[in-house]
Amino acid sequence: MHPAIFGALADPTRLRIVEALRAGEQPVNDLVERVEIHQSGVSRHLRILHGAGLVQVRPSGPQRFYSLRAEPFRELDAWLGAYRELWEARLDRLGEALESRKKARRQRHGGAA
Repeated sequence: MHPAIFGALADPTRLRIVEALRAGEQPVNDLVERVEIHQSGVSRHLRILHGAGLVQVRPSGPQRFYSLRAEPFRELDAWLGAYRELWEARLDRLGEALESRKKARRQRHGGAA
């Protein structure tokens, strides 16, 4: 996985741009309205997202349309998958411990919940 992905997503403005692009391809001007910063700022953030491989650009005349690239998000999901297994296992153990406590409490109180 490309380490620049984390740096690119760590910035709140870039994260808002990524969230806006989840709806699909958009021109820069629409992103400016969505994130409420100047066009030059949005363009700078888009260059960083593009450099990290998170977005792609499609020129159309004077406009530039941006969209998310699926591949880096798949890589991120795969990387997180190993950690997801860790926390799911911990949650499973927590669930089992809570269920054991419930059973013990019911037994102490004569079967009442």
